[in-house]
Amino acid sequence: MANRDDELDDGGAALIDRASAPHLAALSEMARDYARNARSDNTKRAYDADWRQFAAWLRRQGLDPLPPDPQTVGLYLAACMEAERGREPVSVATLERRLAGICWHYRQRGEPLDTSERHISTVLAGIRRTHGRPPTQKEAIFADELLAMLATLEMDLRGLRDRAILAIGFAGGLRRSEIVGLDCGPDQSEDGTGWIEIFPSGADLSSASRDSADVSSASNNDGGLLLTLNGKTGWREVEIGRGARPETCPVALLETWMRLGRISHGPLFRPIARKNGGVSPDRLTDKHVARLVQKTALAAGIRGDLTEGERRLAFAGHSLRAGLASSAQIEEAHVQKHLGHASPEMTRRYQRQRDRFKVNLTKAAGL
Repeated sequence: MANRDDELDDGGAALIDRASAPHLAALSEMARDYARNARSDNTKRAYDADWRQFAAWLRRQGLDPLPPDPQTVGLYLAACMEAERGREPVSVATLERRLAGICWHYRQRGEPLDTSERHISTVLAGIRRTHGRPPTQKEAIFADELLAMLATLEMDLRGLRDRAILAIGFAGGLRRSEIVGLDCGPDQSEDGTGWIEIFPSGADLSSASRDSADVSSASNNDGGLLLTLNGKTGWREVEIGRGARPETCPVALLETWMRLGRISHGPLFRPIARKNGGVSPDRLTDKHVARLVQKTALAAGIRGDLTEGERRLAFAGHSLRAGLASSAQIEEAHVQKHLGHASPEMTRRYQRQRDRFKVNLTKAAGL
């Protein structure tokens, strides 16, 4: 039997509906709104695609999606691992994400699916054992490589915007959704997921850097950029200091983009029209960040030992985030806080190069 907690994934709206309490109707609708916002737009889009794929498979088999049938879901999982018509089997990670999307949609319909039922759990366990592979990770972009990528961009408005995106994404260790979700200030848009504050040199950073141990006095600081972000693990603040050179300083690049693009309110990073070169009022999509990293990494010749196709697959938005985690020569706890990770283990997954075998238990044991 499914866990009763599944019934609460819709914010408790299903329980309220069954209670038939008219005075709770407004709270029921509010609960639904909160439930819809429990997952990011990217996750919801992926779950929607997973459900459409599952529903299409059911139609081809002449099966009905309701009520949820664990045996049918087990057959679907097995079908996903078949290679047919030149299509390779999906990865185990993709299969698990598809199952999560299917379960989520069933819960929205008030028909929770119990994934611990043996027709699902045993099939999935067998697939993991047979097809499981270590997780593939995107290549990390290191500081010298980032400089080479910046150098491939033009000095026009589009190039200045993209320079700021790459530099801020790297220095902040940001997810691509966090980059494009930034606004110029708080409460400036409905779809924003964070905002920026720029502090000039010598500004009082006592409130912005209250947790920073290396700020000895407000008058000696170089200023910088403070990001307030609502990420996967909740709200966090990210500090980005000024660099040594204006042409590579994340804060200076951002200030240049904002000044020349006349950006002072609303979304920070926006599309630029191809016809007249004007700046759109809309928000840039996170896919632009992934394409930008891929394009500039290719142009800079990074990982030239790989084929062009392999290099396209090797780099994405997370390459910036992994690059900072791998490059920062500071205590791991500071990196974890900066990236907003819930555990040190997650931070270590992002560190592509670190001191391995620093602790030698073999010698410590006397061998």
